[in-house]
Amino acid sequence: QVQLEESGGGLVQAGDSLRLSCAASGRTFSNYVVGWFRQAPGKEREFVAAINWNGLTYNADSVKGRFTISRDNAKNAAYLQMNSLKPEDTAVYYCGVATVSGTREPESYRYWGQGTQVTVSS
Repeated sequence: QVQLEESGGGLVQAGDSLRLSCAASGRTFSNYVVGWFRQAPGKEREFVAAINWNGLTYNADSVKGRFTISRDNAKNAAYLQMNSLKPEDTAVYYCGVATVSGTREPESYRYWGQGTQVTVSS
């Protein structure tokens, strides 16, 4: 089992930046794909970005050029650097781990954190 905890969310203005962190404990973190998803009120959980074991990354079109996913296996951590934030980025952000390379489907992620709220004001 893997335990995940997100942090770094907050209330910011449009154009600002935030860096989310995902701290992992339990099984070997480096064996997993790490994904970031977000869920706004009344909407389904949406893929944001994922990073494979070898560092290969995948991004949703809506965040390309603005968000960057990274990981530090030595620290059992993953990060989501979010720049040029927009009000439509407002959501609860979750990190999850999966064993399927590059997957964008929430159903493929086996373990999840509790989420961290990101609110972007206009």
